[in-house]
Amino acid sequence: MKTFIPKKEQIERKWYLVDATDKVLGRLASRISLILQSKHKPSYSPHLDMADFVVVINAEKIKVTGKKVANKKYISHSLYPGGFKVKSLEELLKTKPEDVIIKAVKTMLPFNKLRSRRIKKLKVYRGSEHPHKAEKLEPINLVK
Repeated sequence: MKTFIPKKEQIERKWYLVDATDKVLGRLASRISLILQSKHKPSYSPHLDMADFVVVINAEKIKVTGKKVANKKYISHSLYPGGFKVKSLEELLKTKPEDVIIKAVKTMLPFNKLRSRRIKKLKVYRGSEHPHKAEKLEPINLVK
């Protein structure tokens, strides 16, 4: 028996639509990361980028369990003196709720060379409007 490894021209990419309304952030992010890794496909290969596109709408309506809204901090540093910045989850949900989902999914993807390619296939929007209406979006319910 031979192992099947798909060629570039044999890879089919689908577009999935995810509504984040009242979904828990961590569970949503872990399910999205599985789709971006293409682990839901029978022809999964860890060394190939076979990821489907995921469009997430209503990012501002996600839920967070426990006291994470007040206690969770996002830290960044520009590598310049005085460039250390700390933002709470509450601040980010008010200003950029899209970044909260992107950062959660990005940390759940494996740290390898395909990570940047896979995260580019994730499109997150604050409201229900998005510019991908021309694509054949397949609605999917990720939380079971």
